[in-house]
Amino acid sequence: MRVEIGRLRALVAALARIEATARGFVLKARGERAVVVLTPPIDGDQASLVALLSDGAAWSTSALAQALGASQRTVQRALVELETAGRVRSIGRARARRWLSPPLAGFTTILLLPAALPFE
Repeated sequence: MRVEIGRLRALVAALARIEATARGFVLKARGERAVVVLTPPIDGDQASLVALLSDGAAWSTSALAQALGASQRTVQRALVELETAGRVRSIGRARARRWLSPPLAGFTTILLLPAALPFE
């Protein structure tokens, strides 16, 4: 995460700065400009939950609850709704159950990697 935030800071340095806060990071525009969000990256009641699951890692309900600041039972209810809608899936059983979501972009992350250099 630290490396990715560093890269993002370098990319937006001319327009804005990224500052760490107790709850995460905040984007602050330089000069008189304002930061405007045109549309939320993920819509819906469970947007924060879907955003956490979109990293490709398998999450437990307890880890999701802690990250969201919600009760584990609330997270379980939301996951059942998302599973019914086909937006998440579970693997494992009982205490070993983990939750996954397909990538948000709609294509695999391998396509985002730079092309390999040609062999000589």
